[in-house]
Amino acid sequence: MGVRGLQGFVARVCPDACQTVDLREMAEKHRIDHPDSPPVIVVDAMSCVRHWYTPESWVCGGQWQEYLVILQDFINAFMAAGIKLVFYFDGVVEEKKRDEWIKRRMKNTEEIARLFRFIKTHRKQPGREMFVLPSALPTFTRYALKSLGQKTVCTLQEADFEVAAYGLQHNCVGILGQDSDYLIYNTCPYFSIENLRLDRLVTVMYSREVLCRVLGISLTDLPLFACLLGNDIVPESVLEGFWHRCLTTSPHRNNSYNRRTNILLSVANYISKIPCSYSSLKHLEEIIPLGSDKTLLCRGVNSYLLPGQQSPWIPPNVTHCQVLSLQQQSALCQDKEIFQLAKEQHIKSENFSIFNVLSHGGTECSNSLEDDCDTEIPGQALIYRPARQHIYAILLESGKGGTYPLVKEWFVYFGNPLRKPDLIQPVQPSVKGGTPNLKTLWLAKGPDVEKQRYSTFLACFHLQDEMEELQALEAPVAGFCCLLAYLMMQVSSLSLEDLNAFLALILCLKGKSAAQLTGLQLAEVDSRAVHLGAVLIRGLTTLLMANSACGHPFRMDDLMPWAVFDGKLFQEKYQKSHRGCSVEELLEGNESLYTPFQNLKSLICKVCMAKKRTIQSRPRGNRLNTGREQRDFNPRFQQSHRSRFVSPYHNQMRGFTQRHLQFQGRGSGHAHWRRYHLPPQ
Repeated sequence: MGVRGLQGFVARVCPDACQTVDLREMAEKHRIDHPDSPPVIVVDAMSCVRHWYTPESWVCGGQWQEYLVILQDFINAFMAAGIKLVFYFDGVVEEKKRDEWIKRRMKNTEEIARLFRFIKTHRKQPGREMFVLPSALPTFTRYALKSLGQKTVCTLQEADFEVAAYGLQHNCVGILGQDSDYLIYNTCPYFSIENLRLDRLVTVMYSREVLCRVLGISLTDLPLFACLLGNDIVPESVLEGFWHRCLTTSPHRNNSYNRRTNILLSVANYISKIPCSYSSLKHLEEIIPLGSDKTLLCRGVNSYLLPGQQSPWIPPNVTHCQVLSLQQQSALCQDKEIFQLAKEQHIKSENFSIFNVLSHGGTECSNSLEDDCDTEIPGQALIYRPARQHIYAILLESGKGGTYPLVKEWFVYFGNPLRKPDLIQPVQPSVKGGTPNLKTLWLAKGPDVEKQRYSTFLACFHLQDEMEELQALEAPVAGFCCLLAYLMMQVSSLSLEDLNAFLALILCLKGKSAAQLTGLQLAEVDSRAVHLGAVLIRGLTTLLMANSACGHPFRMDDLMPWAVFDGKLFQEKYQKSHRGCSVEELLEGNESLYTPFQNLKSLICKVCMAKKRTIQSRPRGNRLNTGREQRDFNPRFQQSHRSRFVSPYHNQMRGFTQRHLQFQGRGSGHAHWRRYHLPPQ
């Protein structure tokens, strides 16, 4: 979170602290001063994703291929200057910051509600002033950068601390981000992502030294300064009385400044007038109503001290908490080998959410672009909860009587006030022969184990009986079909039109370049399709979690959104499907996609029928079909939306299409096309 108002204060009141710098020149100076150490910039990725995501469309679920190109261009600009980048991502929400996390989630919920009201009223995406990150963007950015060959680190504690520590310990050129906490840490220089001009590699460097000179305090005073202004540890609510005291006694009060600016100046003035000692800090803890925890200020100051650093405000025997050792002691997973492997994979971004469950029995999920007014589609947190319950059972050993420890979930969904976590009971998946343990799934080798990994993964989504058909598909399509079949079973309001749109999306996406997808124009935006796009993207993160728990039966790259999803393309397919367009039009006239379309649709219909789930036609289009639209399609595409299962062709879906597709009846005077019908329900 940083210190509220500090970044703006520096820009307005301390302009000399905002120094325009050329990163190429700084890198060259680094090479001269440190010939054995290549120039490295450590990137606070969580504060950069909003600036990286520049595709024009952002409400439809994400323009993932376009985003990949943007990230590659970003990397290339630094590589051309000989600068190595190291990207850090938040890997955990620390409990001391849970209240702030909840406040942000509630604020995001209000922003998303306004966004949906706008889309429903105007049937278009609003301007950038209402911008909301596409669902799961930070998660998939991490994997995108890794796939582009970059070093990515998923943190074990608050990211800003690890970023500052890495920058200091590795003598980095600087930190790239947008978080005022980097003005407080005594670490390498802090560069602004907001002011970065990528074409010239020019940005603003914020000078701590100049800031301190303007404030009249020293660098070692900055941690206490941050705490007395309110941060993630010391809440602003307990500081109002102290601020009032500072304002009334400060000679620097200026009526031309707003109240927050005067508070910053008066607090700095107070610090400059008292002895720099632990006794002064203890006196502050007595006069500020800190409640039951009188050590807040001490803990707050300590939280800014990097390894090897000390502060004159606190005793030298107070050290930064050893998070890693505590994690093992309190972990739900007591197998040291498994715990260590999970931790290593977590840091390297090789698994998703697994370490959080194994280490402290909890996980969280931020907001998604979901329409809380749409009562027909449950919150994605609830849709995927049954799958997560199976994943938790795979990860956690059952105790006596087959009971599992409960898992704490902090998930955002309609009706959840986030006052406390949901306590979720793990549920054993239905795996033939029983669920393999983690040592088998993660460490064992051989074809039998590979089969166990795949079947256990499918069991998380109740698809273990479809293993043969799914294994015959290309991996990204198989993963997508797992997700789509699960969705169709879980959400009864999903229709044949929705199913057709999703299948047309996955089949038509392959072969389209990022440039083609960028050029796709939408006449309007449908709010329900926006919602479904977000639900699908969150489903991909559930696939990642299951894949991580089951020992990676899929490559993680095969479950990424740029392999299976594009927001604008899905909008187009959804709107056409609900207007009653022909399959020919949904598949863009590509005859080779017809049989794969039918096979995938038949497979999903078969799965649903086995679960007594009837998929019904329910068009929601705002226009009626004309007779011409119904007559003009190619007869090779003729089919009914109500289709019955036809055995999938086990091998022809590799690569999505069959090169030598033969249509029944080809060459005769009239085609005897096979029709596909759902049997009466």
